Amino acid sequence: MEEPCYKCGQMLEEGRVFCPHCRAPQIRVAVAEPVSAIPADTAVQPGQLTASETVPIIAVPMRWDQAAQPCAVAALIAAIGMVLRLIVPIIAVIGAGFLAVALYRRRNPEIALRARTGARLGAVCGFFCFGITAILGALRVSILHEGAQVRAAVGEIRAALLQNLQQQASRYSAQQLQQSLDFVRSPTGLVLMLVFFFIVALILCILIGMLGGALGGVGMGRRDRS
Repeated sequence: MEEPCYKCGQMLEEGRVFCPHCRAPQIRVAVAEPVSAIPADTAVQPGQLTASETVPIIAVPMRWDQAAQPCAVAALIAAIGMVLRLIVPIIAVIGAGFLAVALYRRRNPEIALRARTGARLGAVCGFFCFGITAILGALRVSILHEGAQVRAAVGEIRAALLQNLQQQASRYSAQQLQQSLDFVRSPTGLVLMLVFFFIVALILCILIGMLGGALGGVGMGRRDRS
């Protein structure tokens, strides 16, 4: 038996949860009159829902096609704050994950969010945070001519690595130690060191964003249940 979709009018098989054409949920929730509007001498008829038994939100699957924009907006705000050095990076990424969940929830009020869903949104936001921050950081270095500061920071990291290798010299032979030192001093070693640094930074951004998103999911979930 078929019945039309209440939103687009397409004929659907009976029992379908979502319309395949417009994705409108086919679960209809009956909203009853408030209890105070029912006369005291009127009994509730069998099968009639009271206001306390109605469901305000329909839990539908998360729509990833609409998750990119809220995550990108939240990541952009956090990246600007980090590049301008207005916000501590850890706090900025956590806040971005929380904000991404709030923006997504505002755009999709029919979706009930939980910590797990929020963590996924936070991971996407953390990925965007890393990419946007890297681009804006490169623009800042280019515009403000901060290349000397960047090279000094890289030199400090390389010096710390060399010092650590020299401290561990007792564990290596003289030939192995010299090879390691030569590799760190070489351009190839510098490139690999920077790649390793960027990979670690990306993973940290994703994990911290997941934390902020999970906190946002918990907060939104409590609001739905209240």
